[in-house]
Amino acid sequence: MRLRTIQINNFKHILDSTPVEIDDRITCLVGKNESGKSAFLEALRRLKPAQGAVTFDSAKQYPAWLEKKHRREAKAKDDDLDDTIPISATFELEPRDHAAIEAFFGPGVLTSTEFTFQRRYNNITFSIFNTDEVVAVSNFLAKNDPEKELEKLHSCTSFEDLRAALESFEDSEDDDTSALRKEVAAEIERLLPKKARMRTVIATKLAALVPKFFYYSDYSSLPSKVPIKALLDADPDSLDENQQTALALLQLAEFEKDHLLDTDYETRKRELENTANELTREVLAYWSTNTNLRVLIDLTMKKEHNGSGHTPVVDELHVRMYDDKHMLSLPFDERSSGFRWFFSFLTAFSRYEYDSTPVIILLDEPALSLHAKAQKDFLRFIEERLSQRCQVIYTTHSPFMIQPNHIERTRLIEDKGIEKGAVVTADVLTTDRDTLFPLQSALGYDIAQHLFIAKDNLVLEGPSDFIYLDTISQHLKSIGRVGLHDRWSMMPIGGADVIPAFVALLGNHLDVTVLVDSRKEGHQKLTALAKAGFLTDKRIIAVGELTGSSMADIEDLFNADDYIDLFNGAFGKKIKKTELKGSDPIVVQIARAIGEKRFDHNKPADYLLRNKDRLLAKLSESTIANFEKLFTRINETLE
Repeated sequence: MRLRTIQINNFKHILDSTPVEIDDRITCLVGKNESGKSAFLEALRRLKPAQGAVTFDSAKQYPAWLEKKHRREAKAKDDDLDDTIPISATFELEPRDHAAIEAFFGPGVLTSTEFTFQRRYNNITFSIFNTDEVVAVSNFLAKNDPEKELEKLHSCTSFEDLRAALESFEDSEDDDTSALRKEVAAEIERLLPKKARMRTVIATKLAALVPKFFYYSDYSSLPSKVPIKALLDADPDSLDENQQTALALLQLAEFEKDHLLDTDYETRKRELENTANELTREVLAYWSTNTNLRVLIDLTMKKEHNGSGHTPVVDELHVRMYDDKHMLSLPFDERSSGFRWFFSFLTAFSRYEYDSTPVIILLDEPALSLHAKAQKDFLRFIEERLSQRCQVIYTTHSPFMIQPNHIERTRLIEDKGIEKGAVVTADVLTTDRDTLFPLQSALGYDIAQHLFIAKDNLVLEGPSDFIYLDTISQHLKSIGRVGLHDRWSMMPIGGADVIPAFVALLGNHLDVTVLVDSRKEGHQKLTALAKAGFLTDKRIIAVGELTGSSMADIEDLFNADDYIDLFNGAFGKKIKKTELKGSDPIVVQIARAIGEKRFDHNKPADYLLRNKDRLLAKLSESTIANFEKLFTRINETLE
């Protein structure tokens, strides 16, 4: 199953998250402290926890300012507040999920690929899915009565009807189907024991296929000393997060209780060294801050009375880190907090990486104590390792934990006060500047990095230009047509008025091509810079060159119908092409049609980015040809 949407209601200070779309691989939840990020993950974790016996408790987790009022209102209606559904998750069923159900009830029983799994405050789960019992009964009879000896049964539309028909079945004088009827009844009982309903059985099987949610917070850490026997004897659900991590280390070391009494030094030492070597290799693959570290693992022994004397038994596992640079080993808990967190997480996750347990990873403020470069390393770890195994959802307020090249994975969360609670959105236009700050910083840092690294720079007026060029270029390349050359680094500067200053400052140091909208008055400042030797005339590209118009914006490269579709989708409008008048740029025509001086040009671009899989395939040939002509013109300026 793949998680598609999450909806959280009346959990802590989230009143109604509305359905939040989850990316197929990585979802990043960005927000200020106390905005509701942790509450979001805590509610989701409780849907089906991978570790620990965490449950819902309305007295502790229902919004504090509403709990008493809503409990009274529920009681007045003979309802129970604990029947409230704080978490609802919708999954897309994959072929193997369908196969698991079809193994029991045959093909065509599940009539959709969508499955919703919910948990109430009373911790009772509930499933929503579409099924066809008529098809299931038909499949059953085709398998168990292929010759239609029990023809009367084949008109049944449910297993309940089938049971009743079997009980009242009467043979004709010449027939004796009692043995076959007994076999059919036994097979029904095997499928649906104790007269269970088919939907109940399918719900149970689908619920078992729902991934578990592995939650890890910034406060989880592996201790330096691990009490082996106590951990292995304990109920795993009774362990806290630190103890769960320690248990994962024991499982990674593949310790068995039988081996704990093995006092052979060489056997024990070899196993410990192999485990330490594997952990060292894993850590250093994504820890570039200090590559001189090595993991050391050792065991302590104690004497235990066994009735006939004392025998040595393994007591504790000790984790130390040896630093080749300083030629010193230290207990694990004396290393930096950032390294301890990274190593602890790697250990905790190891128990899931190489088995088939369906799991979704929830990371609450991961890598918070890491240096900016180490945070980038951890982002790479998420991309290359975690998301290859399962979906990942993490929260952050660090700009270094945001992927500028995957902004579509970002969701913003903001506390709107007690009337609305915490709100989750993908729309940057509805979010305050403090919430947006990490996102803006991430983009700014990415641009700054490109300024100092990239040789060939394509300067654009704004973010919508960047989105259109980047998204459509990738699409054209995927279908074998001309896109932007890989050498280009695109930089939206923030408006046509800023471009001349940017070129004047950096044009002598970088190879710069400028793409600007066409205006009647032209771009005298850019032309003057060209004459002054900051860039050549051929590296100033006005959109009008491609459209044959003296006034044209980037949006005019779209076929009118294509851009109207983007506008209508972004703003929820129903503007038609026949409503547009004039020969000026299409954005001006649309603004005139809706009675506004101007609308936000970034919103249609954002709509295209977030729905690119569906929208790019619908673009007309004229739109594709216009952008291909633009990319060819831009690429010609490379030297």
